[in-house]
Amino acid sequence: MSVSLANPSSILIVDDLEENLVAFEAVLGPLHQNLVRARSGEQALKAMLRQEFAVVLLDVRMPGMDGFETAANIKRLDQTKDVPIILVTGTEAGADYAYRGYAIGAADFIAKPVDPWVLRTKVNVFLDLHRKNRQLAMRSTDEDADRLTEITERLAQIEQLLRTRPETDTAVLLDRITEVERAVGALLPGRTGTA
Repeated sequence: MSVSLANPSSILIVDDLEENLVAFEAVLGPLHQNLVRARSGEQALKAMLRQEFAVVLLDVRMPGMDGFETAANIKRLDQTKDVPIILVTGTEAGADYAYRGYAIGAADFIAKPVDPWVLRTKVNVFLDLHRKNRQLAMRSTDEDADRLTEITERLAQIEQLLRTRPETDTAVLLDRITEVERAVGALLPGRTGTA
């Protein structure tokens, strides 16, 4: 199992029973991630709007807003729609539970009593995915910053040409401006960088 201690992710554990929250914390503790508790669907939604989570472990049977309704609300919000949800069901859960859960966007199911090894393995898959998505986002941001630096340097060169040699050939300036337009186009969503 791959575990990142340097930059831990957050896991939201949602269950109305204290003993279940304690049990999940004990099982997930060895992953060395930030474990956040919620005792209801309402608390879970509030927590998700306050911070980013790599995965949500969500009990299906809770008073008030049950796990299905909570999951549906999570999937409706732009800020939280991509967070994977593992629904935790009792042993009495039938096939309709799986259908309902997948229909609202749950990523996986796990039945009580929970096998600690299986739970850690499933959660760790989503932690790895979350970590890789963060790395891709950071790499993309770094590449964009490099491109912006390059564009700034090209604009400075054009400005220098205009200041020092006002008689510069128009074709040379047009070529330089086209290069800058392509570089800017590459940074814009939906553009390929061609002029």
